[in-house]
Amino acid sequence: MKVTLENKKGLNKDIKVFIDKKTMNSYMDEKYEEIKGSVNLKGFRPGKVPREILKRQFGKAVFGEVLDKVLKETTSKALEENKIKPAGQPKLDLKTYGEDKDLEYIISVTELPKVQIKSIENIKFDEYTVKIDDNEADKRIKEIAKNQPNFKDASDDAKAKKGDLVVFDYNATVDGKSFKGGEGKNTQLTLGKDLFLKGFDDQLVGVKKGEKKIVEATLPENFPEKEFINKKAKFDCIITQVKNAKEVEINDEFAKNLGVKDLKDLKTLISKQINDEYKNSLDRLSKNQIIKELEKFKVDEIPDNLIEEEVKVLTQGMSDEDAKKGRKNFEEVAKKRIKVGLILNEFGEQNQIKVTEQELQKEVQKQIKMMPGQEKMVMDFYQKNPSALSSLRGTVYEEKIINLIKEKAKSNKKEVTKDQAEKILNESQKQDLPANDKLTEKKETKKISDKKTSKKTTKAKTTAKKTKKVSKK
Repeated sequence: MKVTLENKKGLNKDIKVFIDKKTMNSYMDEKYEEIKGSVNLKGFRPGKVPREILKRQFGKAVFGEVLDKVLKETTSKALEENKIKPAGQPKLDLKTYGEDKDLEYIISVTELPKVQIKSIENIKFDEYTVKIDDNEADKRIKEIAKNQPNFKDASDDAKAKKGDLVVFDYNATVDGKSFKGGEGKNTQLTLGKDLFLKGFDDQLVGVKKGEKKIVEATLPENFPEKEFINKKAKFDCIITQVKNAKEVEINDEFAKNLGVKDLKDLKTLISKQINDEYKNSLDRLSKNQIIKELEKFKVDEIPDNLIEEEVKVLTQGMSDEDAKKGRKNFEEVAKKRIKVGLILNEFGEQNQIKVTEQELQKEVQKQIKMMPGQEKMVMDFYQKNPSALSSLRGTVYEEKIINLIKEKAKSNKKEVTKDQAEKILNESQKQDLPANDKLTEKKETKKISDKKTSKKTTKAKTTAKKTKKVSKK
């Protein structure tokens, strides 16, 4: 194989590749030997079909497969030899090709620009730790207790009031007709929460144990029996119990009911949760600072094809007119994102950052925990969508890069209280850029982790028509 770089200036490169016919014929011989043992033709024993017969029957298909294989292998090798990282898929123009002929073709490729990352160590950012006062944990625990009230039986003549729990049986009708789902036993409602049907529990205020009460309420839009949607239903209720809310006592027993050892452990856990809530938000703020610093780095030229792809992402869902009006702004945003992505990727490669399978699965589990009750659906989604899993890998890859930058860059460590953290976050929100320019809302590049392998897995687009694979008769 002979490789010649046609032009050396700019990001657009043309590479001429020449493979002599002797080498091409050796590939053909290898392919014929491969299919020889599996082809069955009438009148010939398996593996004994003459080469000329095979060539007459399958010549075009064999050459098509060989050509495809050679193009893939030699294109990857030519790019590696010239140390070219492609920004997108190369295009191939076949100049000479055919059976018993030399192969000559041109690779037209846009190269990713060279990126200097030496000054990353000079980046400055704020690194926060949050000091949580014991009072903050106590407040949170009281809120939890408030939302988990105990109930005790009220006296038989006590009238139900808002906040009380009413237990009742009911039979419901619409225009005197019973309907499916119109019966209930031991139904419980906390009055004032309006969780059953709109206005239902307000009508139970003042009822007593053993009392009969008729309640009228409109059936909702999502009621299963479509013919009764938005119809007024009459509920004949029998009140079986009225219970008064009892303030929960915050003690070790309360803590045990929440799954921890004692109240001290609960306070420690709640303090950590509050800390994590603010720390995660402040970490994102630190990341934004780093990204804004990376935007200032110099990159001589951004490939036009990458800008075009990113603009399409930014304008997705917009009308052509709106996209055209904001074209200039979208291009500037796209350049920033691409630049940051290139820098992060270069830093990741130079530091040999990789995402292990264990790290990826840990992130999948994290996503699953964020959707309680839908665990199987989330797991199935990632199992059936390799692109989604690849995107998740990109997220983990990027976080590992940012964390390493934090280690190498110059951090200004700050310990803040919860109130100070809130103030910092509120101020940062006020200073936020417009929605279409929030670099951290979307990934700085599309699957930057995949760029490391793109040069190895490039699928060449040829100008020659692809032939069908060899059919085995």
